[in-house]
Order: sequence, then C-alpha cells, then structure tokens
Amino acid sequence: MNLSEHYNTLFKTSSELILSETYSIDSKIRDDSDKRFGVTLLIRPNDEIKNNIQAFLKEIKKAEPEQYYYPNADIHITVLSIISCTEGFTLNQFPTSQYVEIIEKSLVDINEIEIEYRGVTLSPSAIMVQGFPSDDSLNTFRSKLRENFKKSSLPQSMDSRYTLTAAHSTIMRFQNKLQNPKKLIEIVEKFRNHNFGKFTVDKIELVFNDWYQREKNTVNMCDLYLKYF
Repeated sequence: MNLSEHYNTLFKTSSELILSETYSIDSKIRDDSDKRFGVTLLIRPNDEIKNNIQAFLKEIKKAEPEQYYYPNADIHITVLSIISCTEGFTLNQFPTSQYVEIIEKSLVDINEIEIEYRGVTLSPSAIMVQGFPSDDSLNTFRSKLRENFKKSSLPQSMDSRYTLTAAHSTIMRFQNKLQNPKKLIEIVEKFRNHNFGKFTVDKIELVFNDWYQREKNTVNMCDLYLKYF
C-alpha cells in the first residue's frame, strides 16, 4: 500500500464528511462504564516529537476547545492489536510469557525500525499524525507476528477490524459537535505536510489497554528492546 495515497484519500473523504456535518462523534470517551479492554503491541515516539504534536494541537484547541485531545503519555503507534478491545476482557490467567516468546521470535532479524512523522490527516471521527516508516521493517515484523501467532494455539484477534499496514497516531477525537468544521479543515490543511520529526524505535511495548490507550487504564506487561534481537 502506498501510504501517501492512503493518507490523502482519508483526508479527502473525511474532509467532505466533516464539512457536510456527517462525521462521527465518539460518545464513549467520557463513559466511565466503558469496559472495552484488550492487548496491544505498540511503539511510542520520543518526547521532542510529542511536544511538536502538542504545538499543533494547541492551534486546533483554539478552534475546537471541547474535543478530546491525547496527552503525550497516550500518543502511540499500534504495531498490532493482539486482542482487540472487547467488553469485559481482563488479564486474569493471561499467559504473558507465552505471548512474549512469540513476539521475541518475530523480532529476530528486525534490526531497526525508523519512522518519520510528516503531516496530518483526518478520519470521520479524529485527527491523526501521518507516520512513514523508512523501509519495510515494521510491516515485515507485523507479517511475522501474524504468521507465528496463527501457528500457535494462543487466543488472538489480530486484524479483526482491519488489516493494519499504516503507522499513524491518533491525537484528537471528536467527542462533541464541531463548533467550526471549516476552520478545523483549514488548520489541518496548514499542517498537511508539516515535519514533526523522525525517530528510531528503541523498544516495543506489550500492554493491556482500554479503547483509547489512556495511561491511567494501561498495564505495561513487557518492554522488548530491538537491539537485543
């Protein structure tokens, strides 16, 4: 998949939905009874990049102060959702070590993953920073994970929503009706090709998480460092 085309298509179709006020509002963000949890393999950008993202969000907040904005601690790129968030999933008797074994096996020969954050795009319910891996290492790792987990008997629900091939970070979600959709689009267009920075992944995290990857509901089960494999 050509990532530039993917992000451009997302921006075009989502902009049309937002301007026609047929976008989606996430009503569960503020719902304390939301019990959707899962297990995710993720990577996080460095602090410099996160701060650059917050500078962009500061501009968006001026136009749309009532939306849901990701703090630095929650910004991430999903490598794969090992177990998709479902109602009532818990870590009781979860065999963490068996999952880690398969992840470590899949990391063999993955020497370096480098990602550039360049530009922003939209979905019908969110704003995302566009991530561009420098080579095929990330998707090679994903392919190995899919192959190795399918060979095992461990429960997993990878790709149950869609097959993940991008490297974006969701940074804002619509939790209320937009006050000025046109202004929102104008600000996003201004940052369509903005350089937020480039980073080399030093570790991959296996976490138990809620739907929004909020730090307060996240349990880190294991850090896997690429230089060790």
